[in-house]
Amino acid sequence: MLSNIGVPGLILILIIALVIFGPSKLPEIGKAFGSSLKEFKKATGDIMSDDDTKKKSNDE
Repeated sequence: MLSNIGVPGLILILIIALVIFGPSKLPEIGKAFGSSLKEFKKATGDIMSDDDTKKKSNDE
């Protein structure tokens, strides 16, 4: 889905975000989004590793 946006679309999204939130809030929003994404990836990885461990124990 995100691969279809392209550079002009990203520039448009950035301009809209700049107008809505203002330049002072964008770094805070970016940091919050990045930490949320990092936590989501970590939780997803934990779930996948738990699933792999269960499958291995059932195979034995």
